Amino acid sequence: MEKHVTFATQVKEELVSIDSLSKERVNALLSAFIRINGVMSFSNKKTDIILKSENAKIIKFVYQSLKENFPSFNILLIYKKKSGNRKKTSYQLKIEDADALLEDLSVSYLEGKISKEIVYDDETISGYLAGAFLASGSINSPETSNYHLEISVVDENYAKWLSKLFYKYHKIEMNPKIAKRRDKYIIYFKKSDQISNFLIIIGATNCCMEFENQRAYRDFSNNTNRLMNLDGANLSRTMEIAARQIEEIKYIDDKLGIHQLHNPKKEMLCYLRLDNESASMSELANMLSKEFGYIITKSNVNHLFRDLHDLYLRLNGIKS
Repeated sequence: MEKHVTFATQVKEELVSIDSLSKERVNALLSAFIRINGVMSFSNKKTDIILKSENAKIIKFVYQSLKENFPSFNILLIYKKKSGNRKKTSYQLKIEDADALLEDLSVSYLEGKISKEIVYDDETISGYLAGAFLASGSINSPETSNYHLEISVVDENYAKWLSKLFYKYHKIEMNPKIAKRRDKYIIYFKKSDQISNFLIIIGATNCCMEFENQRAYRDFSNNTNRLMNLDGANLSRTMEIAARQIEEIKYIDDKLGIHQLHNPKKEMLCYLRLDNESASMSELANMLSKEFGYIITKSNVNHLFRDLHDLYLRLNGIKS
């Protein structure tokens, strides 16, 4: 029997499959995920953090992101097979001696507020909200007319701070509501256009398109504006990433010189990006492959840009 995948799972798996995420966005995502999902454990006067999920793709993404951005921390991956009819596998990440990591990601379990050190513009707001949805978000299937999307947290003050992030996002207007349900506080949306906007903000554009297509069978009014927002968000994100990369490459060239990178692929990628301002990551990967005569993947290109970004930060005296 084919396993049924809920729409909420589709959204979350799309979020962890997005390429070319900036380090700042990923760190904002990790900060929210750890703040909502994490459980503190104390041993030998050290603080460990336990993260749990039943979705292998989510836990793999969090593990790889932590290892890439914070390689000095010891992170253990544990999985268990549950007994019974469902026989699900549960996954855990144990981050050992995590006090410094919590400080780097501005995570506080005592304070409800969200630090401006980790969330300060639309991209980091997008990342933080994506991390919150990965940690405790749910959404009804678009096949039902009972529209509902929510994120649940245990702290009322934190729920209020999380809801404020929507108002700080400049490109799309959002109006979340907060309710208490037993021992949880729920930030939620019930209007279909607000749910579409949320999916656009966090980067789940494919799921947003599916949501809109399903909604179109029942409700044609206002659909055009949502689709325009979706197209605009995709184009805007592509152009923002390209503009940032070009700015950083020009700075590197001015301070150091592209020819001083001593890495043929990085040097060629810099020139290709400068000459092709609107090219996507896939297009740049194809161009780079033709230049070197073998396949260079989009993931390779993304890794090269991450290295260039780290170099840019070092040249500016910023700790990466």
